Amino acid sequence: MIFLWASLLLYLLMGGADFGAGILELFTKKENRPRTRYTLYKAIGPIWEANHMWLIIAIVILFVGFPEIYTTMSVSLHIPLTIMLLGIIARGTAFAFRHHDPVVDDMQKLYNGVFVISSVLTPFSLGVIAGSAVSSTIDTEAKTFADAYIFSWLNAFSVAVGLFTVTICGYLAAVYLIGETDNATDRKRFIAKAKTTSIAAFICGTFVFITATLQGIPLANWIFGSLVGVLAISLASLSFLVQWYYLYKNGTHNLLRLLAGFQVSMILLTITYRHFPNIVLLKNGKTLSLLEHHGHEKTIESLGWALIIGSIFILPALFYLLYSFRHKPKIIIQQEVNKSSNKHPQ
Repeated sequence: MIFLWASLLLYLLMGGADFGAGILELFTKKENRPRTRYTLYKAIGPIWEANHMWLIIAIVILFVGFPEIYTTMSVSLHIPLTIMLLGIIARGTAFAFRHHDPVVDDMQKLYNGVFVISSVLTPFSLGVIAGSAVSSTIDTEAKTFADAYIFSWLNAFSVAVGLFTVTICGYLAAVYLIGETDNATDRKRFIAKAKTTSIAAFICGTFVFITATLQGIPLANWIFGSLVGVLAISLASLSFLVQWYYLYKNGTHNLLRLLAGFQVSMILLTITYRHFPNIVLLKNGKTLSLLEHHGHEKTIESLGWALIIGSIFILPALFYLLYSFRHKPKIIIQQEVNKSSNKHPQ
């Protein structure tokens, strides 16, 4: 369960920031898009594919360790899940093709369009899935297609969580990319984007509370009904204020990244703590619990050892990958980007 929660958090913090880069590109003025693409290519180009590892780990944990939970979610929410997975594929394909396609033609416009649209649809679908899991709208006894596969996720609260997830990804990307700029003008642009996306996240977060109240979802009780929730949301609010202070003062990018990551971590802790161990809240008061609806004891034991041993090998390699490209000479990165730009001047 620790690995499951951690993998979801890391996917949001790292993979979500990658999606956020595409979201920022969508809302960037046309004349600034080449500079934005250069910055995001330099930041996520080497490691964007590795970030999907966290999502794969979460899926494997559910598939192997909690098959009933996995089956219920993958069947009832197969439409947003399919959209999310297609978005991941389309985004990765477009990201690769727009830098390495040897033919210079109007296809670059298509690649750019697919990249930014899928960068929005994927985190939106992920948020919809998360909102549906806790909104008590999944009906495993539904008699019609619409009740079983449409209204299980198509509701105001799930949509609001989807929009909130999109703004969180954009916010993370803006904060992370501040430290990737190499001139004052780009730095100011990403600072402005960090401010804008944080405001958008606050507005969408308010919308989540409103829709939760309208649908009778006890979100306020989950957050403020326990000492852990109150403490976590208080720390998240405090980090939000400190972050704005350092954005105003043009603070160091490493501190801003830590504040952003801490803030999102506290939000996830707040939302998940109160109804733990119930990971899926079904219609008519039924729940799927991590403590009750799990696989055979021997399966859980084997899965636990596999995760521990796998971490010993995978995590050092991942950190070395990040370290290697963090310390890659800027001149080499610039040459790679220039080479791509020469092939696709638009």
